[in-house]
Amino acid sequence: MSSSLAVSCTTQPELAQPSLAPSVVAPPTPMPAVSQSHAHPSKAVRASYQGDAYAGHRTASGERYDPHALTAASSTLPIGSSVMVTNPATGRSVKVRINDRGPNAHGRSLDLSKRAAEEIGMTKQGVARVSVKRINSKTAGGEAPDSRENLSSTAPPN
Repeated sequence: MSSSLAVSCTTQPELAQPSLAPSVVAPPTPMPAVSQSHAHPSKAVRASYQGDAYAGHRTASGERYDPHALTAASSTLPIGSSVMVTNPATGRSVKVRINDRGPNAHGRSLDLSKRAAEEIGMTKQGVARVSVKRINSKTAGGEAPDSRENLSSTAPPN
């Protein structure tokens, strides 16, 4: 008994596609990028500076206070984070690293090192209204920054 298997191969005729005129399609509208200014907006705060009296004292980060370093104390920003501090009265800015807690004076949000205060021209008045902008949230130990990021001051401007 022999059986034969017949395989039939058929092809489908190609369906005629209607002729479409090329159309012009507008490129997709790009989504606006989130800029650093939106990610970390600037805030106006009152700042003071720490002179030479505490040179060598331990900071909250464990390092010793150096009046010649570009550092600052903040009661709200994470230790190890960096901020750009601008004095609107002089138009000068300085990048500082948060390495301590403070200031302890009511109505102040930032305590700059002596050198940082000199860089932005606020040593003569001692306390100034400055603009603070977060640059990064990297902390000294690599842990997630704490949630105390409010830079607002309840004190009225100078």
